[in-house]
Amino acid sequence: MQRFDSIRPFYDAEVNEAIHSAVNHPMMKALMEFTFPDVDEEVWKNQLKKTHSIRDFQCNFIYQSVNKVLEKSSEGLTTSGFEKLEPNTSYLFISNHRDIILDTSLLNVALFDHGLVMTASAIGDNLVKKSFLKTLSKLNRNFLVQRGLPPRELLESSKLLSQYIGQLLLRENRSVWIAQREGRTKDGNDATHTGVLKMLSMGSDEKNIITYFKKIKIVPVSISYEYDPTDALKMPQLLAEANDEVYIKEKNEDFMTLLSGIIGQKKRIHIHVCDVIDKELDIVEAEFDSSNKQVQAVAKLIDDAILKSYKLWPTNYIAYDLLHKTDKFKTYYTENEKSLFERRLEMKIDENNSQMVESFLAMYANPVVNKSKYEDAI
Repeated sequence: MQRFDSIRPFYDAEVNEAIHSAVNHPMMKALMEFTFPDVDEEVWKNQLKKTHSIRDFQCNFIYQSVNKVLEKSSEGLTTSGFEKLEPNTSYLFISNHRDIILDTSLLNVALFDHGLVMTASAIGDNLVKKSFLKTLSKLNRNFLVQRGLPPRELLESSKLLSQYIGQLLLRENRSVWIAQREGRTKDGNDATHTGVLKMLSMGSDEKNIITYFKKIKIVPVSISYEYDPTDALKMPQLLAEANDEVYIKEKNEDFMTLLSGIIGQKKRIHIHVCDVIDKELDIVEAEFDSSNKQVQAVAKLIDDAILKSYKLWPTNYIAYDLLHKTDKFKTYYTENEKSLFERRLEMKIDENNSQMVESFLAMYANPVVNKSKYEDAI
Protein backbone atom coordinates (compact mmCIF):
# COMPACT_ATOMS: atom_id res chain seq x y z
CA MET A 1 0.00 0.00 0.00
CA GLN A 2 2.98 2.34 0.46
CA ARG A 3 3.27 2.58 -3.32
CA PHE A 4 0.21 4.88 -3.30
CA ASP A 5 1.61 7.30 -0.71
CA SER A 6 2.49 9.96 -3.30
CA ILE A 7 -1.11 10.29 -4.53
CA ARG A 8 -3.52 9.02 -1.85
CA PRO A 9 -5.63 11.03 0.63
CA PHE A 10 -4.96 10.74 4.35
CA TYR A 11 -5.67 7.54 6.19
CA ASP A 12 -8.02 8.09 9.13
CA ALA A 13 -5.08 7.57 11.50
CA GLU A 14 -3.41 10.65 9.95
CA VAL A 15 -6.45 12.94 9.97
CA ASN A 16 -6.21 14.40 13.46
CA GLU A 17 -2.55 15.33 13.13
CA ALA A 18 -3.24 16.96 9.76
CA ILE A 19 -6.11 18.97 11.23
CA HIS A 20 -3.93 20.17 14.11
CA SER A 21 -1.32 21.35 11.58
CA ALA A 22 -3.93 23.31 9.59
CA VAL A 23 -6.39 24.54 12.23
CA ASN A 24 -4.66 27.93 12.71
CA HIS A 25 -4.14 28.62 9.02
CA PRO A 26 -5.85 31.85 7.83
CA MET A 27 -7.61 29.96 5.02
CA MET A 28 -9.07 27.48 7.52
CA LYS A 29 -10.32 30.43 9.57
CA ALA A 30 -11.89 31.97 6.43
CA LEU A 31 -13.53 28.65 5.49
CA MET A 32 -14.95 28.07 8.98
CA GLU A 33 -16.18 31.66 9.41
CA PHE A 34 -17.92 31.42 6.04
CA THR A 35 -19.49 28.07 6.96
CA PHE A 36 -20.37 28.83 10.58
CA PRO A 37 -20.73 32.63 10.77
CA ASP A 38 -22.47 32.54 14.17
CA VAL A 39 -20.07 30.12 15.86
CA ASP A 40 -17.16 31.34 18.01
CA GLU A 41 -13.68 30.53 16.74
CA GLU A 42 -12.80 28.47 19.80
CA VAL A 43 -15.91 26.32 19.32
CA TRP A 44 -15.19 25.29 15.72
CA LYS A 45 -11.49 24.87 16.52
CA ASN A 46 -12.32 22.48 19.35
CA GLN A 47 -14.69 20.53 17.11
CA LEU A 48 -12.05 20.28 14.41
CA LYS A 49 -9.46 19.06 16.90
CA LYS A 50 -11.82 16.24 17.96
CA THR A 51 -12.08 14.98 14.35
CA HIS A 52 -10.38 11.64 13.67
CA SER A 53 -11.74 10.45 10.31
CA ILE A 54 -12.27 11.76 6.79
CA ARG A 55 -15.95 10.90 6.99
CA ASP A 56 -16.40 13.00 10.14
CA PHE A 57 -14.51 15.89 8.53
CA GLN A 58 -16.63 15.67 5.38
CA CYS A 59 -19.99 15.27 7.15
CA ASN A 60 -19.46 17.81 9.93
CA PHE A 61 -17.55 20.49 8.03
CA ILE A 62 -17.30 20.13 4.22
CA TYR A 63 -20.95 19.11 3.79
CA GLN A 64 -21.93 22.24 5.73
CA SER A 65 -19.53 24.39 3.68
CA VAL A 66 -20.93 23.20 0.36
CA ASN A 67 -24.50 23.81 1.52
CA LYS A 68 -23.48 27.33 2.55
CA VAL A 69 -21.99 27.86 -0.94
CA LEU A 70 -25.30 26.73 -2.44
CA GLU A 71 -27.22 29.07 -0.14
CA LYS A 72 -25.02 32.09 -0.92
CA SER A 73 -24.29 31.68 -4.62
CA SER A 74 -27.07 29.62 -6.19
CA GLU A 75 -30.81 29.14 -6.41
CA GLY A 76 -30.45 25.53 -5.36
CA LEU A 77 -29.29 22.08 -6.41
CA THR A 78 -31.65 19.51 -7.92
CA THR A 79 -30.79 15.89 -8.63
CA SER A 80 -32.14 12.87 -10.49
CA GLY A 81 -31.21 9.23 -10.93
CA PHE A 82 -29.75 8.64 -7.46
CA GLU A 83 -32.63 6.39 -6.43
CA LYS A 84 -31.35 3.77 -8.91
CA LEU A 85 -28.02 3.37 -7.08
CA GLU A 86 -27.53 0.71 -4.41
CA PRO A 87 -26.39 1.63 -0.88
CA ASN A 88 -23.09 0.20 0.37
CA THR A 89 -21.97 -0.19 -3.24
CA SER A 90 -19.01 1.45 -4.96
CA TYR A 91 -19.32 3.04 -8.39
CA LEU A 92 -16.95 4.75 -10.80
CA PHE A 93 -18.60 8.10 -11.55
CA ILE A 94 -17.31 9.52 -14.85
CA SER A 95 -18.52 13.09 -15.11
CA ASN A 96 -18.50 16.06 -17.40
CA HIS A 97 -16.40 18.70 -15.67
CA ARG A 98 -17.25 22.38 -15.37
CA ASP A 99 -15.97 23.55 -11.97
CA ILE A 100 -12.72 22.60 -10.23
CA ILE A 101 -14.10 21.98 -6.76
CA LEU A 102 -17.88 22.08 -6.94
CA ASP A 103 -18.57 19.27 -9.43
CA THR A 104 -17.30 16.57 -7.13
CA SER A 105 -18.35 18.37 -3.91
CA LEU A 106 -21.96 18.65 -5.07
CA LEU A 107 -21.98 15.01 -6.17
CA ASN A 108 -20.84 14.00 -2.69
CA VAL A 109 -23.54 16.13 -1.06
CA ALA A 110 -26.12 14.33 -3.19
CA LEU A 111 -24.63 10.91 -2.43
CA PHE A 112 -24.65 11.68 1.31
CA ASP A 113 -28.24 12.92 1.16
CA HIS A 114 -29.27 9.67 -0.56
CA GLY A 115 -27.41 7.44 1.92
CA LEU A 116 -24.88 6.27 -0.70
CA VAL A 117 -21.12 5.72 -0.64
CA MET A 118 -19.30 9.04 -1.13
CA THR A 119 -16.38 9.28 -3.52
CA ALA A 120 -12.67 9.55 -3.47
CA SER A 121 -12.09 12.18 -6.15
CA ALA A 122 -9.32 12.88 -8.64
CA ILE A 123 -7.68 16.32 -8.52
CA GLY A 124 -4.79 17.65 -10.60
CA ASP A 125 -1.64 18.24 -8.55
CA ASN A 126 -1.37 21.67 -10.24
CA LEU A 127 -4.38 22.76 -8.17
CA VAL A 128 -2.90 21.95 -4.77
CA LYS A 129 0.57 23.46 -4.92
CA LYS A 130 -0.16 25.54 -1.81
CA SER A 131 0.49 23.29 1.20
CA PHE A 132 -2.80 24.18 2.92
CA LEU A 133 -4.81 23.29 -0.20
CA LYS A 134 -2.97 19.98 -0.46
CA THR A 135 -3.79 19.19 3.18
CA LEU A 136 -7.43 20.22 2.73
CA SER A 137 -7.76 18.10 -0.42
CA LYS A 138 -6.30 15.04 1.33
CA LEU A 139 -8.72 15.59 4.24
CA ASN A 140 -11.55 15.66 1.70
CA ARG A 141 -10.56 12.29 0.17
CA ASN A 142 -8.96 13.67 -2.99
CA PHE A 143 -6.22 11.72 -4.71
CA LEU A 144 -3.67 13.37 -6.96
CA VAL A 145 -3.41 13.17 -10.74
CA GLN A 146 0.12 14.20 -11.66
CA ARG A 147 0.21 16.70 -14.51
CA GLY A 148 2.86 17.80 -17.00
CA LEU A 149 5.06 14.70 -16.86
CA PRO A 150 7.37 13.50 -19.66
CA PRO A 151 6.06 10.42 -21.56
CA ARG A 152 7.90 7.69 -19.62
CA GLU A 153 6.96 9.14 -16.22
CA LEU A 154 3.41 9.77 -17.43
CA LEU A 155 3.04 6.07 -18.26
CA GLU A 156 4.22 5.03 -14.79
CA SER A 157 2.01 7.66 -13.14
CA SER A 158 -1.02 6.46 -15.14
CA LYS A 159 -0.40 2.86 -14.09
CA LEU A 160 -0.15 3.87 -10.44
CA LEU A 161 -3.31 5.98 -10.69
CA SER A 162 -5.19 3.13 -12.36
CA GLN A 163 -4.07 0.63 -9.73
CA TYR A 164 -5.15 2.99 -6.96
CA ILE A 165 -8.59 3.53 -8.51
CA GLY A 166 -8.98 -0.25 -8.82
CA GLN A 167 -7.91 -0.68 -5.19
CA LEU A 168 -10.56 1.81 -4.03
CA LEU A 169 -13.40 0.40 -6.12
CA LEU A 170 -12.80 -3.33 -5.81
CA ARG A 171 -11.07 -3.79 -2.45
CA GLU A 172 -12.11 -0.84 -0.29
CA ASN A 173 -15.70 -0.51 -1.60
CA ARG A 174 -15.07 3.20 -2.12
CA SER A 175 -16.75 5.05 -4.98
CA VAL A 176 -14.52 7.16 -7.22
CA TRP A 177 -15.15 10.38 -9.19
CA ILE A 178 -13.10 11.15 -12.24
CA ALA A 179 -13.64 13.66 -15.05
CA GLN A 180 -14.32 12.39 -18.57
CA ARG A 181 -11.28 14.33 -19.79
CA GLU A 182 -8.20 16.06 -18.42
CA GLY A 183 -9.19 19.51 -17.17
CA ARG A 184 -12.51 21.29 -17.30
CA THR A 185 -14.66 21.69 -20.39
CA LYS A 186 -14.37 25.33 -21.42
CA ASP A 187 -16.39 25.42 -24.64
CA GLY A 188 -19.53 23.59 -23.50
CA ASN A 189 -18.70 20.51 -25.58
CA ASP A 190 -18.59 17.55 -23.20
CA ALA A 191 -16.64 14.62 -24.64
CA THR A 192 -14.97 11.59 -23.05
CA HIS A 193 -11.29 11.24 -23.89
CA THR A 194 -10.35 7.65 -24.67
CA GLY A 195 -7.09 8.23 -22.77
CA VAL A 196 -9.07 8.32 -19.51
CA LEU A 197 -10.55 4.88 -20.22
CA LYS A 198 -7.18 3.48 -21.34
CA MET A 199 -5.67 4.73 -18.09
CA LEU A 200 -8.41 3.01 -16.07
CA SER A 201 -7.78 -0.30 -17.82
CA MET A 202 -4.06 -0.24 -16.97
CA GLY A 203 -4.78 -1.33 -13.40
CA SER A 204 -6.68 -4.41 -14.43
CA ASP A 205 -5.50 -8.00 -14.07
CA GLU A 206 -8.19 -8.93 -16.59
CA LYS A 207 -7.08 -9.78 -20.11
CA ASN A 208 -10.41 -8.42 -21.35
CA ILE A 209 -10.99 -4.71 -20.67
CA ILE A 210 -14.77 -5.08 -21.06
CA THR A 211 -14.83 -7.58 -18.17
CA TYR A 212 -12.95 -5.02 -16.07
CA PHE A 213 -15.26 -2.17 -17.05
CA LYS A 214 -18.22 -4.30 -15.93
CA LYS A 215 -16.56 -4.98 -12.57
CA ILE A 216 -15.93 -1.32 -11.74
CA LYS A 217 -19.54 -0.25 -12.48
CA ILE A 218 -19.20 2.88 -14.62
CA VAL A 219 -21.88 5.51 -13.98
CA PRO A 220 -21.86 8.58 -16.27
CA VAL A 221 -22.75 11.83 -14.49
CA SER A 222 -24.15 14.98 -16.11
CA ILE A 223 -23.83 18.26 -14.22
CA SER A 224 -25.08 21.60 -15.48
CA TYR A 225 -25.00 25.13 -14.09
CA GLU A 226 -27.48 27.78 -15.24
CA TYR A 227 -24.66 30.32 -14.99
CA ASP A 228 -21.05 29.17 -15.16
CA PRO A 229 -19.35 31.28 -12.46
CA THR A 230 -16.04 31.04 -14.32
CA ASP A 231 -17.39 31.70 -17.84
CA ALA A 232 -15.41 34.90 -18.49
CA LEU A 233 -12.24 33.39 -17.01
CA LYS A 234 -12.32 30.64 -19.63
CA MET A 235 -12.26 33.10 -22.54
CA PRO A 236 -8.50 33.84 -22.84
CA GLN A 237 -7.65 30.14 -23.21
CA LEU A 238 -10.47 29.57 -25.71
CA LEU A 239 -9.30 32.53 -27.80
CA ALA A 240 -5.68 31.35 -27.74
CA GLU A 241 -6.74 27.89 -28.90
CA ALA A 242 -8.96 29.38 -31.63
CA ASN A 243 -5.95 31.34 -32.93
CA ASP A 244 -3.58 28.33 -32.67
CA GLU A 245 -1.58 30.07 -29.94
CA VAL A 246 0.02 28.41 -26.93
CA TYR A 247 -1.87 29.44 -23.80
CA ILE A 248 0.25 30.09 -20.72
CA LYS A 249 -1.58 30.38 -17.41
CA GLU A 250 -0.97 33.27 -15.03
CA LYS A 251 0.80 32.37 -11.79
CA ASN A 252 -2.31 32.18 -9.57
CA GLU A 253 -4.85 31.52 -12.31
CA ASP A 254 -5.95 28.07 -11.09
CA PHE A 255 -6.41 29.36 -7.55
CA MET A 256 -8.42 32.39 -8.71
CA THR A 257 -10.60 30.14 -10.88
CA LEU A 258 -11.14 27.84 -7.92
CA LEU A 259 -12.29 30.76 -5.74
CA SER A 260 -14.48 32.23 -8.49
CA GLY A 261 -16.19 28.88 -8.96
CA ILE A 262 -17.06 28.73 -5.28
CA ILE A 263 -18.28 32.27 -4.68
CA GLY A 264 -19.56 33.21 -8.18
CA GLN A 265 -23.28 33.19 -9.00
CA LYS A 266 -24.51 29.91 -10.48
CA LYS A 267 -28.30 30.26 -10.27
CA ARG A 268 -29.73 26.72 -10.62
CA ILE A 269 -27.64 23.54 -10.71
CA HIS A 270 -28.67 20.02 -11.68
CA ILE A 271 -26.88 16.68 -11.35
CA HIS A 272 -28.15 13.56 -13.07
CA VAL A 273 -26.58 10.16 -12.48
CA CYS A 274 -27.16 7.82 -15.39
CA ASP A 275 -27.67 4.06 -15.30
CA VAL A 276 -24.66 1.83 -14.73
CA ILE A 277 -23.15 0.95 -18.12
CA ASP A 278 -23.50 -2.84 -18.08
CA LYS A 279 -25.50 -4.71 -20.72
CA GLU A 280 -24.32 -2.20 -23.33
CA LEU A 281 -20.79 -3.50 -22.71
CA ASP A 282 -21.82 -6.96 -23.89
CA ILE A 283 -22.88 -5.42 -27.22
CA VAL A 284 -19.56 -3.54 -27.48
CA GLU A 285 -17.65 -6.77 -26.82
CA ALA A 286 -19.65 -8.66 -29.45
CA GLU A 287 -19.26 -5.94 -32.09
CA PHE A 288 -15.58 -5.00 -31.76
CA ASP A 289 -12.48 -7.20 -31.62
CA SER A 290 -9.74 -4.71 -30.81
CA SER A 291 -9.44 -3.06 -27.41
CA ASN A 292 -8.94 0.32 -29.10
CA LYS A 293 -12.30 0.12 -30.84
CA GLN A 294 -13.92 -1.16 -27.64
CA VAL A 295 -12.55 1.84 -25.72
CA GLN A 296 -13.88 4.22 -28.38
CA ALA A 297 -17.31 2.55 -28.20
CA VAL A 298 -17.38 2.81 -24.38
CA ALA A 299 -16.41 6.50 -24.63
CA LYS A 300 -19.37 7.01 -26.97
CA LEU A 301 -21.70 5.24 -24.51
CA ILE A 302 -20.57 7.65 -21.78
CA ASP A 303 -20.94 10.67 -24.08
CA ASP A 304 -24.44 9.61 -25.14
CA ALA A 305 -25.54 9.17 -21.51
CA ILE A 306 -24.10 12.54 -20.39
CA LEU A 307 -25.42 14.54 -23.34
CA LYS A 308 -28.89 12.97 -23.32
CA SER A 309 -29.39 13.69 -19.64
CA TYR A 310 -27.79 17.15 -19.62
CA LYS A 311 -30.20 19.67 -18.07
CA LEU A 312 -30.61 22.64 -20.40
CA TRP A 313 -31.38 26.00 -18.78
CA PRO A 314 -32.89 29.20 -20.22
CA THR A 315 -29.32 30.57 -20.53
CA ASN A 316 -28.43 27.78 -22.99
CA TYR A 317 -31.41 28.53 -25.23
CA ILE A 318 -30.87 32.30 -25.00
CA ALA A 319 -27.21 31.93 -26.01
CA TYR A 320 -28.16 29.72 -28.95
CA ASP A 321 -30.69 32.25 -30.23
CA LEU A 322 -28.30 35.19 -29.77
CA LEU A 323 -25.43 33.35 -31.43
CA HIS A 324 -27.50 32.27 -34.43
CA LYS A 325 -29.64 35.44 -34.55
CA THR A 326 -32.86 33.45 -34.31
CA ASP A 327 -35.82 33.03 -32.00
CA LYS A 328 -36.02 29.27 -32.45
CA PHE A 329 -36.08 28.58 -28.71
CA LYS A 330 -37.92 31.70 -27.48
CA THR A 331 -40.58 29.57 -25.73
CA TYR A 332 -37.87 28.22 -23.40
CA TYR A 333 -37.10 31.56 -21.74
CA THR A 334 -38.70 34.84 -20.70
CA GLU A 335 -37.76 38.33 -21.88
CA ASN A 336 -36.55 39.06 -18.35
CA GLU A 337 -34.23 36.01 -18.40
CA LYS A 338 -32.91 37.14 -21.77
CA SER A 339 -32.26 40.68 -20.50
CA LEU A 340 -30.39 39.35 -17.46
CA PHE A 341 -28.21 37.12 -19.64
CA GLU A 342 -27.45 39.98 -22.06
CA ARG A 343 -26.53 42.15 -19.09
CA ARG A 344 -24.13 39.47 -17.87
CA LEU A 345 -22.57 39.32 -21.32
CA GLU A 346 -22.11 43.12 -21.39
CA MET A 347 -20.54 43.18 -17.92
CA LYS A 348 -18.12 40.32 -18.49
CA ILE A 349 -17.12 40.54 -22.16
CA ASP A 350 -15.81 43.36 -24.35
CA GLU A 351 -18.63 43.67 -26.88
CA ASN A 352 -16.20 45.11 -29.45
CA ASN A 353 -14.33 41.81 -29.49
CA SER A 354 -16.63 39.76 -31.71
CA GLN A 355 -14.53 36.62 -31.33
CA MET A 356 -14.80 36.78 -27.55
CA VAL A 357 -18.56 37.42 -27.66
CA GLU A 358 -18.99 34.46 -30.00
CA SER A 359 -16.91 32.18 -27.76
CA PHE A 360 -18.88 33.24 -24.69
CA LEU A 361 -22.22 32.55 -26.39
CA ALA A 362 -20.99 29.26 -27.87
CA MET A 363 -19.98 28.01 -24.41
CA TYR A 364 -23.63 28.24 -23.34
CA ALA A 365 -25.14 27.31 -26.73
CA ASN A 366 -23.12 24.16 -27.51
CA PRO A 367 -25.02 21.95 -25.03
CA VAL A 368 -28.23 22.77 -26.97
CA VAL A 369 -26.58 21.70 -30.22
CA ASN A 370 -25.20 18.53 -28.64
CA LYS A 371 -28.44 17.51 -26.97
CA SER A 372 -30.48 18.18 -30.12
CA LYS A 373 -28.61 15.31 -31.81
CA TYR A 374 -30.77 12.95 -29.76
CA GLU A 375 -34.29 12.82 -31.16
CA ASP A 376 -36.16 12.87 -27.88
CA ALA A 377 -33.88 15.38 -26.17
CA ILE A 378 -35.63 18.68 -26.93
